[in-house]
Amino acid sequence: MARTIVVASGKGGVGKTTVTANLGVLLAMDGKRVILADADIGLNNLDVALCIENRVVYDIVDVAEGRAGLRDALVKDKFVPTLSVLPSAKANCSDRVRTAAFAGIIAEASTYSDYVLIDAPAGVEAGFHRAVSAAREAIVVTTPHVSAIRDADRTVSILSTYNISRMGLVVNRVRGDLVNRGETVPPEKIAALLRLPLYGVIPESDAVGVYTVLNAYGRDGAAEAYRMLKEYVAGSGNEVYDCTRRFRGLFGRLKKF
Repeated sequence: MARTIVVASGKGGVGKTTVTANLGVLLAMDGKRVILADADIGLNNLDVALCIENRVVYDIVDVAEGRAGLRDALVKDKFVPTLSVLPSAKANCSDRVRTAAFAGIIAEASTYSDYVLIDAPAGVEAGFHRAVSAAREAIVVTTPHVSAIRDADRTVSILSTYNISRMGLVVNRVRGDLVNRGETVPPEKIAALLRLPLYGVIPESDAVGVYTVLNAYGRDGAAEAYRMLKEYVAGSGNEVYDCTRRFRGLFGRLKKF
């Protein structure tokens, strides 16, 4: 059976979908069978992020209502053959996918995959609860902003009421120069505040996109950071990216200047 992991965030716009997609791409590049399930019905972005929106024939609502089988709805990635996406519906019809139906879809997906990553909708409304109910692990994504941390804390509290056996934190869009100067909360402190293990730290970068992991974008370390996150999740590593490294020493001081 696959590991079913919900990727959640209390606040929208923190990069949850990008984290989900990049992590899925990297796990699949390791030869793992990965299914990315878009649980944000009506505001779906996962198919757009992976550039497969023009290849979608059936979506999760079609599967839930019996018009298509799960295998019919899955769209294989263009570049990584072991990666598939279960697209969400574009229409605002979230009420047509019951929690039990969604859980059944994820359970079926887990029978022929190694990982099922569920991209949960932002907030803690009904769609969030539907996504979480089908998972056994959770990754909470936040940024160093106070409002995002506060919403993440609320999300962690709710997740703790579910049957989640393992939970970790990814701090996204971290600026190492601000951390060095004490102008933003360090990722380690955020993890301590939320009482979660720190799975990954992703640096702020204008170049970050879904296929960051397939390209060496500049020198900002985003690709390396995602690889370290993948290793942490897969259990082959336990280190996180140090966003402050390039701002230390003489060259770091010159960069800050």
